[in-house]
Amino acid sequence: MIMFNVPPFIGKEKYYINQAIEHYHKLSGDGPFTKRCHEWFENKFDTPKALLTTSCTHALEMAAILINIKPGDEVIAPSYTFVSTVNAFVLRGAKIVFVDIRPDTMNIDETLIEAAITEKTKAIVPVHYAGVACEMDTIMDIAKRHNLYVIEDAAQGVMATYKGKALGTIGDLGCFSFHETKNYSMGEGGALLIQNKEFKERAEIIREKGTNRSKYFRGQVDKYTWVDLGSSYLPSELNAAYLLAQLEEAHTINNDRLESWNFYYNELQEIANMGFIETPIIPDNCVHNAHMFYIKCSDIEERSRLIEYLKQHEILSVFHYIPLHSSVAGFKYGEFHGEDRYTTAESERLLRLPMYYGLKKSEIEKITKLIKEFYIL
Repeated sequence: MIMFNVPPFIGKEKYYINQAIEHYHKLSGDGPFTKRCHEWFENKFDTPKALLTTSCTHALEMAAILINIKPGDEVIAPSYTFVSTVNAFVLRGAKIVFVDIRPDTMNIDETLIEAAITEKTKAIVPVHYAGVACEMDTIMDIAKRHNLYVIEDAAQGVMATYKGKALGTIGDLGCFSFHETKNYSMGEGGALLIQNKEFKERAEIIREKGTNRSKYFRGQVDKYTWVDLGSSYLPSELNAAYLLAQLEEAHTINNDRLESWNFYYNELQEIANMGFIETPIIPDNCVHNAHMFYIKCSDIEERSRLIEYLKQHEILSVFHYIPLHSSVAGFKYGEFHGEDRYTTAESERLLRLPMYYGLKKSEIEKITKLIKEFYIL
């Protein structure tokens, strides 16, 4: 059986976890491994402040609190995304205004954002699908002219860039995921990257249950107390230790995945050129991170048949998001602005193929051979 996903494992994770247990005797959050992860993000991505969180969902929730989302506010986002992207703002009382996606990248269509802005709009939340950047220059220009915040959902975007800038470091705030399905994993986990320096101090407080505990540990105050709203967004040192081992080998993991992605692409170009499928498009200004390899079938029925065909040959492939605007909660908490020209139609065609660190070339050869047989024989 070729699995759809295998969580990344470098080998040093166990050593670091044992260090946390036996050497540092520190299992709760913000110990030495968490601090080393923070330093890695800040140095690698040239970001003023990075904070590990228990999930990307919680990073997004922190972002919603930091920009002071209130009932009646509106947030613009794509419908083709995971529910956490919008739930974070709905929890604060916001209405979600969905706009259509681009069919080439499956990202929010930047040309449709401005028409969706009202006097109630507070933020734009671009989602970098598959680790391929949204058109951020246009989005940032719109945000600046309309005095809006930009919260990047870069859950899939670690190690990817737009015009040389790391995804998650272009907007006011950026959110990463380290779920077991992501390129770098701590099982469950995430990070908040803070570009807007006015949020640095308050982010620490929100993350520490609304207390100024971080200042206390730095010796800036002689005792800590409750000063703001917040929650417990700190992952344990065991999670941070697992992640650090992978961050230290980030390029090794990235290069391995890119090799697999390129091999998929080359092997499937023949039937793509024949018009049977479509393969991913990477815009010139983007450097992706091979988070996923997907193909597009002609329609949902063909996709279902191909999924079943691969499954019969012990290969697990999956479709992805059901557009949020068509869900029960989507009707309740949001609305789609303009025409749904691509979101639903393209989502029903997309099929994700197995992609993970350590995927063998022989396994990709088997997968692509079966896809060719499905279409040509």
